[in-house]
Amino acid sequence: MAERQRRKKMQIIKAKTAGFCFGVDRAVHMTEQLAEEGHRVATLGPLIHNPQCVASLAARGVITIDRPQELPAGYEVVIRSHGVAGSVYDELQKMGATVHDATCPFVAKIQRIAQQAGKEGALLLIAGDKDHPEVRGIVGHATGEVLVFKDLAQLEQISTPENCQKKAFVVAQTTFEVTKWLESTKFIKKVYTSPRIFDTICSATWARQQEAEELAGQCDLMVVIGGRGSSNTQKLVRVADRHCRTLAIETAAELSPKDFEGVRCVGVTAGASTPSSIIEEVLNKMSEVVQNEEMSFEEMIEQSLKPIFNGKVVTGVVTAVSPSEITVDIGTKQTGFVAASEWSDDPTVKLEDAVKKGDELELVVIKVNDQEGTVALSKKRFEAKAGQAEVEKAAEEGTVLEATVAEQVKGGLVAYVKGVKVFIPASQASLRRGEDLAPLVKQKVSIKIIECSGRRVIGSIRAVLAEELEAKKEAFWASAEEGRHYQGTVKNLTDYGAFVDIGGVDGLVHISELSWDRIKHPSEVVKVGDVIDVYIKSLDRENGKVSLGYKKPEDNPWERLRTEYPLGTVFTAPVVSITKFGAFVRVLPGIDGLVHISEISNERVEKVSDVLKVGDEVKVKLIEADFEKHRVGLSMKAVLNDAAESEDAE
Repeated sequence: MAERQRRKKMQIIKAKTAGFCFGVDRAVHMTEQLAEEGHRVATLGPLIHNPQCVASLAARGVITIDRPQELPAGYEVVIRSHGVAGSVYDELQKMGATVHDATCPFVAKIQRIAQQAGKEGALLLIAGDKDHPEVRGIVGHATGEVLVFKDLAQLEQISTPENCQKKAFVVAQTTFEVTKWLESTKFIKKVYTSPRIFDTICSATWARQQEAEELAGQCDLMVVIGGRGSSNTQKLVRVADRHCRTLAIETAAELSPKDFEGVRCVGVTAGASTPSSIIEEVLNKMSEVVQNEEMSFEEMIEQSLKPIFNGKVVTGVVTAVSPSEITVDIGTKQTGFVAASEWSDDPTVKLEDAVKKGDELELVVIKVNDQEGTVALSKKRFEAKAGQAEVEKAAEEGTVLEATVAEQVKGGLVAYVKGVKVFIPASQASLRRGEDLAPLVKQKVSIKIIECSGRRVIGSIRAVLAEELEAKKEAFWASAEEGRHYQGTVKNLTDYGAFVDIGGVDGLVHISELSWDRIKHPSEVVKVGDVIDVYIKSLDRENGKVSLGYKKPEDNPWERLRTEYPLGTVFTAPVVSITKFGAFVRVLPGIDGLVHISEISNERVEKVSDVLKVGDEVKVKLIEADFEKHRVGLSMKAVLNDAAESEDAE
């Protein structure tokens, strides 16, 4: 029939991992901030493999150069996340250029491995594209023999009997295709005598490729968004194309309604260099241009006569919402209702905020009342039904899930993931034992499922926090260098100093580094929870220790003494301590000068305490300043003599 009544919407599934990765986001943010602060900025090569983002930066005055020699006078250079060879740093240093290094910490780690391979006389095998800037940069840090392969076939060609006998270090370009890496390392383990294999594919790349593959297996069409020059984007295209028809686009303008004809489910993912704004534009365009299939009137009649029974999954459209229930049209003669208690286990959720008229819901039938013509439905039981499979899969694969903590119970917390009840033992709820768990109630947390046996599901917040902490530590050590400044949080105070969290790593500010003045305890200067500016004084990479500085050089009292108190200066200051050989007088905070017993008076002084006491204000003359040994000599007698000479002159 020509008459049409109800439409079925095409399902659009966006990958959770789509968009900027950590390294790219860091590089873009750094460059945008420099431009906003008024710096004239040049990036060494296109900052990221996305022409739209590069054009946006260009509109802010950021230029792109290919070689250090092209850097205009007055410009500062940003090294992109791909990194560069060591020789480029040397060249920029000779030029006196101001450099902002946005090399991704994961790339910097590979560069260090390349250097170590040379030191140990090992052959360095790199899985990647030899012409990719990241690979060129890694090769530029190597100090020994290097071979690059793009796939198993090339690896087999370079794996001569002679090379297979050599000590070998094996790394991968951070965006290398996961399946190719796995087959390559399997081959290397078989034929090389003593390989050291480092899994250097970025965790975000692993996740993207895995999710793209899983999503492509569920969909009729995959849309992959990203620059055509982006290596990781093109790998996503190849991974998805193995399972379903795949469109590779840079912007929403490339989409057409014809692309979606006959498509019931479409997956959307994006490369690591694709801005979220472009992803959003594509999703909006898809919603506008997709021509939905429609259901005929006869099909609707047939659907309405289908039996409804407990446990059946149905799709319904919301027709009304009240504080206590939702009314739903499920396409049958009965009217469906979802009670508030069957919507969510979260008591803070308000139905009016959670759903609106016209929304389409998937629900489970929990009771049919034919006499009244009603069907009781449940959203949380549908989610639990679907969620159980997702939770079981997450337990097998170690996937991170988002959970809502419902309550604190004896021994831990109760949370829900996709409607599935999860117990989080107290020992798995935080990184520190004995920590108060009450603030976590009613909060969303990231967890890993560590046990899943039927209805017994146990989760861990600690496992996620530990991984995040390890990633922060790795990122810190990749970029840490002496003199670098950080904004850190004071975590703990001891008699000998303050421990400060500077991004996953706790560094020690020794008590002597907290103040130019003498203090007895760090609490005189800082307290736990304070956010302070510190800098790295020294690094012990082998033992993972960081020494921090807090005192500012410009506040050094010895520099003030040098400029404000030339020899011969006369001033009044308090006595702060008495000794057998003299009295110490406070010159500046942090500097006490000695008035030797022989410099107190023109008359002989037998006992200092007979003449002076702590707190006395005395007039003294600066007669000695040893800036190397930090000693200051003062004289009261010289002041008296100067006064006498002045009177005689008159």
